[in-house]
Amino acid sequence: MESGESLLWVGRPRAGVVFTGADVVMIPFSLMWGGFAFFWEAEVIKTNAPSLMRLWGIPFVLVGVFLIFGRFIYDARRREHTFYGLTDRRAIVVSGLSQRTTRSVSLKNLSDVSLTERSDMSGTITLGPQGAYPWWIRGMAWPGMSNYGPPRFELIGNARSVLAQIREAQDKAS
Repeated sequence: MESGESLLWVGRPRAGVVFTGADVVMIPFSLMWGGFAFFWEAEVIKTNAPSLMRLWGIPFVLVGVFLIFGRFIYDARRREHTFYGLTDRRAIVVSGLSQRTTRSVSLKNLSDVSLTERSDMSGTITLGPQGAYPWWIRGMAWPGMSNYGPPRFELIGNARSVLAQIREAQDKAS
């Protein structure tokens, strides 16, 4: 933290496997992708096709495994290593599995703040414009995707209260 900066709130995202709105699209897509890739690879092996054909299907099978299972494990591990902070000047997101990345946003210059709330009062606060990505892409847990959008306080408890703290700190920072 910078000299004279006061910490107002710290938090972490919800732990474990979490289903999002993107899963309405991703689960059927992943099952179709994986099913076709597994079928392709099994048929190629069964018919004793050339080695190139056997090798060709392996990346598609691996992507299928990631889409069906791995993305949930990756997302849970990513959130397990994520920490949030709100000061009287900045919103801070510290994350990363293999290396730590710290992203901070000045509250004074922050124009777009949005809340997506769940029925249990948890939610995600997006700290900046969401961009042109459709809702089902924004919710995907694909390695590296979180670096391209605005920082977010993702799946935090009592999100509306944290949003009120952000807005109050913004008013004081102006």
